[in-house]
Amino acid sequence: MVRAIVGANWGDEGKGKITDVLAEDSDVVVRFQGGANAGHTIINDFGKFALHLLPSGVLHQRIANVIGPGVALDIDKLLKEYDDVVGRGIPRPKLFISDRAQVMMPYHVDFDRFEEERLGKASFGSTKSGIAPFYGDKYLKIGIQVCMLYDPPMLRERLHGAITQKNAILEALYHKPPIDEEALYHKLLEQAESIRPMVIDTTAYLHQALAEQKSILLEGQLGSLRDPDHGIYPFTTSASPLAGYGAVGAGVPASAITNIYCVTKAYSSCVGAGPFTTELFGDAAVELRNRGGDAGEYGATTGRPRRVGWFDAVATRYGCMVQGATECVLTNLDVLGYLDEIPVCTAYEVEGRTITDFPNTPTLMKCKPVYTKLPGWKADVRGVTSFDALPPNCRSYVDFLQKQVGVPIRMISTGPKRCETFRR
Repeated sequence: MVRAIVGANWGDEGKGKITDVLAEDSDVVVRFQGGANAGHTIINDFGKFALHLLPSGVLHQRIANVIGPGVALDIDKLLKEYDDVVGRGIPRPKLFISDRAQVMMPYHVDFDRFEEERLGKASFGSTKSGIAPFYGDKYLKIGIQVCMLYDPPMLRERLHGAITQKNAILEALYHKPPIDEEALYHKLLEQAESIRPMVIDTTAYLHQALAEQKSILLEGQLGSLRDPDHGIYPFTTSASPLAGYGAVGAGVPASAITNIYCVTKAYSSCVGAGPFTTELFGDAAVELRNRGGDAGEYGATTGRPRRVGWFDAVATRYGCMVQGATECVLTNLDVLGYLDEIPVCTAYEVEGRTITDFPNTPTLMKCKPVYTKLPGWKADVRGVTSFDALPPNCRSYVDFLQKQVGVPIRMISTGPKRCETFRR
């Protein structure tokens, strides 16, 4: 059995916690795309953890954790994160790295930063983690797979080809000093040895796990609206965060995915640039941001304040649709208990028309939200673990969102801790 946990919106929906919860009855947790450009926050008895590259199953000792071939592997960041987790009392996780995963290079991070600087106000709001340059090189076929680190002649040849191109761009476009090819070559050889015990053919490993009827959990990063094909292009990430890509980025059959958990907050939040129809500003935004989550709505990777707004049913319905969601997971319900009434965006108004289908980017930039206002419950529901124990207006709010999204909300989170989650 393969299950996928993915985001319905702009990312930052609380997928890490839900992965941690569902990992309890899983044998393997797989990261299938992205890199260290986004974080999943988990709170348990050992403390609070912001995981960036490590799969969220590492906090369960018996689980095998896999970094799939679709991941942008920043070896230095991975090893630091691994050591940090172990240093805080977590038993040493079982971690496997795909020999087909590609390596994030220092020049990918540099090029990401240089391009954002060059674009200035026209930038895409990158986390400057090297993701776009990395995936650009992957599809230009000048990337370097992990397996190539163990073939020095091939590594040297491929590195030389890539750096020849990079140095030309550094000089002509960015006016920066060239890359030291020899130093980078030796650094990569050292990195290769540091991860050698973890490197395996993870595709074969996962297919064997399926043959043994083990439970595999695919952990997605970001959300539907950041997909480069179906999201708000060009304000997207560079690897598909859709469950459909999970089969590719992990290396499992698409037919094996039985459940797709699409995570959404009880309101909206967003890190990065681009249109955000229900965005709040001023005091209302500050209050919602500061109440959100365990320590407010601030990016787990960047620390940047997240943009916040009311629940967008148009965007979430679309996000669940392109994910193929079998059920929704609603997080941060407890955050809204301070409100007398709660707006929900149920349609968009654009050029005198009302639409309920999520549009393409040029149209989205012109859209204004159409709100339906629901009564608040004016109560603290943090830690409530039964739907019937929620106030009537809170239950009505959940039921209204479910009707709007068109996907059953079967799991609800009422706080950041693992235990503050229940199924309906």
